[in-house]
Amino acid sequence: MFSDSPSGSFSGSIDLSLLGWNDSLSLPAGTVPARVARVDRGAAEVIAADGQFQARYSARVRRAAADDPIALPCVGDWVALDRLPEGRYELDAVLPRTSAFVRGGVSRDSRGGLSGDGQGQILAANVDIVFVAEPSMHSTDFADLGRIERLVALAWESGGRPVVIVTKADLFEQGLGDLLADVESAAPGVDVHAVCSMTGEGVDLVRAYLDGSKTAVILGPSGAGKSTLVNALAGETVMDTQQVRAADGRGRHTTVHRELIPLPGGGLIIDTPGIRRVGLYDMSDGVDLVFSDIEELAANCRFGDCSHDGEPGCAVQAALESGELPERRLESWFKLQREAAWMARRSDARLRSEETRKWKIIHKEMRKPGRSRP
Repeated sequence: MFSDSPSGSFSGSIDLSLLGWNDSLSLPAGTVPARVARVDRGAAEVIAADGQFQARYSARVRRAAADDPIALPCVGDWVALDRLPEGRYELDAVLPRTSAFVRGGVSRDSRGGLSGDGQGQILAANVDIVFVAEPSMHSTDFADLGRIERLVALAWESGGRPVVIVTKADLFEQGLGDLLADVESAAPGVDVHAVCSMTGEGVDLVRAYLDGSKTAVILGPSGAGKSTLVNALAGETVMDTQQVRAADGRGRHTTVHRELIPLPGGGLIIDTPGIRRVGLYDMSDGVDLVFSDIEELAANCRFGDCSHDGEPGCAVQAALESGELPERRLESWFKLQREAAWMARRSDARLRSEETRKWKIIHKEMRKPGRSRP
């Protein structure tokens, strides 16, 4: 059962099916299942059938993470715990994930170019719904459509279902319908809802996505009202909140870690720190789904390898000239396509480097005195 603690912690005997456990998940012999609620350095706060506690990583988990950071346990993971002789638990394995929200290790260098190592960072696992939160009121513009497109692309790629939430709807006095239409055009086929957590507007619509034992993660910039929405869904204060700075309209980092929070009546939500910059990672279909309108136009170009940048018979450029396709959206598509291709090249180069390093180690071992040769 859930405890009455406002921290969202558990006490007593816990029915893991309330957390999404099902018997199709297989465990290594002699271990017990648990779900990761929070991650600390070298350990994780986990929820098992007999309570919520901290479990340190086994040597096997640390070795796997050294080879691939994506293998690190993260919030939402189902894990196998091994009970040690002294009575405490050790996190011995991460069970296969049904979905994973991963952002690329992309940053900007001093010249504004892309830099990074091609590796990713996993933000949440085994998520059914990805709520993309975008505040309806900014100091300079009403919504960052490019950020919405980027986060929705990553949400599709994760295996979860994206839903866009336009928060702080009470601050938008006129034209909310036009704003929602702009957001819908930036995320074709994705549900878009206006929400005001303070008044309760739209909160029930959001809660309806979490029926049963579904898990959601909420993503967006600092000041988007993520923690306020989590509190509204929980019906109590489970996350601290702060006001947006009046000077520049930017939010403060209230949430400093990712945390799995149970909700009354079922469902779980993962609150996350504000995201300033999100790089793409291992994209295959996410960008295509977000820009399905451009993909449909491109299918009508005269040439199959059209780059949509001046070729004759380009249906994409024709739509741009007629006003059917906004220039901002085409530029965003070009940008994400370039970034996805860049990340793919970086990932391929990293894999080749790791393969070369592995064979160098093997050859070095084979050259040691006393080793037999094939």
